Amino acid sequence: MSTAEERPTTYRTFDEVQETLSPAEQRFERIRRTTGLFAGPVLGIVTYLACSALDEPAQRLAGVLAWVAVYWICEAIPIPVTAMLAMAAVIALGIATADDVFGAFGNSTIFVFIGGFILAESMRKHGLDRRFAFGILSLPGVAASTTRIIVAFGAITAVLSGFVSNTATAAMMMPIGAGIVGFMASAMRRSSDGDTDLNPQRLQFATALMLMVAYSASVGGLLTPVGSPPNLIGRAYLEEELDVTIPFFQWMILAFPLVLLMFLVLCVLLVRLNKPEIKRVEGVEGYIAEERQKLGTMGPGGRNTLIAFGTAVALWVLPGAVGLVTGGESDTYDWLLEHLDEGAVAIFAASLLFLLPLDWGRREFTLSWNDAVKIDWGTIILFGSGIALGGLLSSTGLAETMGTSLGDLLGTETLVGITILATVIAVIISETTSNTASVVVVAPIAAQLALAADVNPAIPVLAAVFGASFGFMLPVSTPPNAIVYGTGMVPITKMLRSGIVFDVIGIVIIVTGVTVMANLLGIG
Repeated sequence: MSTAEERPTTYRTFDEVQETLSPAEQRFERIRRTTGLFAGPVLGIVTYLACSALDEPAQRLAGVLAWVAVYWICEAIPIPVTAMLAMAAVIALGIATADDVFGAFGNSTIFVFIGGFILAESMRKHGLDRRFAFGILSLPGVAASTTRIIVAFGAITAVLSGFVSNTATAAMMMPIGAGIVGFMASAMRRSSDGDTDLNPQRLQFATALMLMVAYSASVGGLLTPVGSPPNLIGRAYLEEELDVTIPFFQWMILAFPLVLLMFLVLCVLLVRLNKPEIKRVEGVEGYIAEERQKLGTMGPGGRNTLIAFGTAVALWVLPGAVGLVTGGESDTYDWLLEHLDEGAVAIFAASLLFLLPLDWGRREFTLSWNDAVKIDWGTIILFGSGIALGGLLSSTGLAETMGTSLGDLLGTETLVGITILATVIAVIISETTSNTASVVVVAPIAAQLALAADVNPAIPVLAAVFGASFGFMLPVSTPPNAIVYGTGMVPITKMLRSGIVFDVIGIVIIVTGVTVMANLLGIG
């Protein structure tokens, strides 16, 4: 079981991190955080004044978002605190009411976070994360190198995400990945003669593995129509507004080459930008076998946690499995989507941990409330604020203004140009709002631009749908980003660096891939 000191945190002060930094890195951190502290409000005011042509709510929101973005990137104050200040500012400036802003915390995704984090806490308490970790590391050839571990873990995540939501997949895989990191840190200590200063949260390997969980969940979600909400929204828009029908299997044929290429790029990118400290840990295969033997028979706590976790996985997977069989066109599929809400499933599964007993006579259950409150509430606050700000981007018209202004600025009228524009706008908007809101805003803009230019509108709309699932730069960009950021193993500077590069490469893959595959399949 992890100690309190070993628990991941969403934010660490300069005092807490400086011991692990070189003198040059310490200077950079001081400059970054201090500069951001003063630059945030200044940029917010400048942005507000520069957007004077907008309606007052949109103008004020633009200023708040500029300030918030600087604080998040520079970590001037704790990132969850910035999120809380942003919500307070939105209310104080009259951009939205308190009920509207705080109502975002009733979003189903918030409860996926809470339920997933409670399940992860139970896994840590009862050692189930170590069992999962050792199981994956025992796959033939995987443990031979740290790179293979990262790639194998990403492949499993991407495949699962094609049939389970990106958020649910990340919530499932995060604690298993954390267990692998803990094991690798122990193995590195042994190989370095017991270096007690080795901090698992500051390993490059940990950063690469956690980013792989987040990014491969988002990439894998593109594979099927049920893999991610933007897919369903975009598919429905094409059918209802443009009379373009894409059957379930045809979507998979369209998406598979793009997902495969994106995943291969992701593997190379994350390993290059977050190069693991060592390529191979000597004797790791023998150590894994020894440690698995030490774990012995699973106790009642582990069995109960496995029951709860298995229940969550089964209920999360069931709608996607039915959709695969029926092509997403059946009453049963529609009923399951309506009643097996992901947040409700997560909370139900987490609640089982307080019902399944360890010792009935003593009324001791799998998890106590004191265990449950140790989850990372900071990440929950952070993402709740992201949902609130994202909704305001849409309701104030700021997101649509951003998109149409960019379109007018570039003045593009070719299919390739409109496709590039739709993808870029979708990715940019998804960095600061939900991927669902992104596709709702961008898909109609892309379609109208294409129709006005008399080109196939299905291609830019599909590109916008795929681009909406991107947005890898910030913890609030996607739920998987926020989930892995909550482990404390992903410094925001490294998420920003990896995310920018992958966004740019992803835009190229989406524009090229969607155009080629849609033409080959005769879509539109």
